[in-house]
Amino acid sequence: MICFLSPTAAWGQSKNAYDDFGKRELAKLLEESCNKGMTSSCFELGLLYQDFKESKFKYDKIDYAKKGKELVKKACEDGEIHACEHLKGENRFEGSQFLLYSAIALIGIAVLIVTRMMFQDNEQFQASQKLDEDEDKKTKESKSHGVVLQYSRPFFKRYVSPIVAQMKNKKKIKEKYRRKLASSGLTDVLTTEDFFAFKLFLIIGFPVVFIAVRSFMEADWPLKAVPVIAAIGFIYPDIWVKGKIEQRQKGIISGMPFAVDMLALSVEAGLDFVAAMTKVVEKARPGPLTEEFEIMIKEIKVGASRAEALRNMAWRIDLIPISSFCATLIAADSVGASIGPILKALSEEIRQKKSAEVEKEGATAATKILFPMMAFIIPAVFLMVAAPIIVEFVAGN
Repeated sequence: MICFLSPTAAWGQSKNAYDDFGKRELAKLLEESCNKGMTSSCFELGLLYQDFKESKFKYDKIDYAKKGKELVKKACEDGEIHACEHLKGENRFEGSQFLLYSAIALIGIAVLIVTRMMFQDNEQFQASQKLDEDEDKKTKESKSHGVVLQYSRPFFKRYVSPIVAQMKNKKKIKEKYRRKLASSGLTDVLTTEDFFAFKLFLIIGFPVVFIAVRSFMEADWPLKAVPVIAAIGFIYPDIWVKGKIEQRQKGIISGMPFAVDMLALSVEAGLDFVAAMTKVVEKARPGPLTEEFEIMIKEIKVGASRAEALRNMAWRIDLIPISSFCATLIAADSVGASIGPILKALSEEIRQKKSAEVEKEGATAATKILFPMMAFIIPAVFLMVAAPIIVEFVAGN
């Protein structure tokens, strides 16, 4: 069977073949000129390679687009003005595209928020605000936990937290973050739903601040960093809470010797356990340990047993010395033993451990200061001693 091509189809195929042949020949000529040091030829070759988009060029197994960009960049580095202008134009185009997509996403979020404001039962929200008697206290307390939480809390509390509260996996969220918030002492400021809403809000908040600062300063920061900044916004609350936990645990350890001494003296003076705890809270310096004692006293007053309140405190603080302290008191309470001598023994043990830790830190201080001394002090001393000798030697004396 013989097939005849129409004149139009034959002309189209011959034209494509001619274009293909012409592009390859032109690329060879420009490559030779580029190898000789002609930056304008390198720029034109880069543009030509970026134009190799037809499927027939794929058989060459060469990434012409990437190679073309490298040639244009090389031409710009070698001083070709047109190549630099072309790169700036591409960056502006990519930036405008990203800004367009970001604007669309932000408009969608704004529409969602406005829709929730229009259709949400505002009376129900106001009622929940009235039921939360400590809301003003929480807002004021959030100011002491950093600028990010202070300015973010009104937004995620109002708009994001209700969405998180309706999620199906909110039980997993509660199990995941409940102990972290308890250990950091943030349960009076944030619920688990609020904390996850805080994380979600910062996915948008950090990029918005980045773009606003970039526009205000007219900086040339790459917009490709926005996804990374959004990821940082999501993990920032976890890092912040981890720092809060470490800071709180250090405060508890430092206040432990005085608190146990005071507790032992109060019990030996004839006070019961709750009254002795209350006396410690009154006399001790305010800190994370006294806050935990206050929580334990409240739990006992509302009906929890002493053992249960001690277990809860050990669970919240999550420190080995506190767990040992609570376990010892629970064991003494279970057998009916007097806790006065036990507290006195615990006080001595805690002080001995504290002294051992201080001695250990003092012993390692010499090792820690060795690197700064080698890096900064010894070179400075060497320069002070050797500089006059070098000057005299150069002067020929």
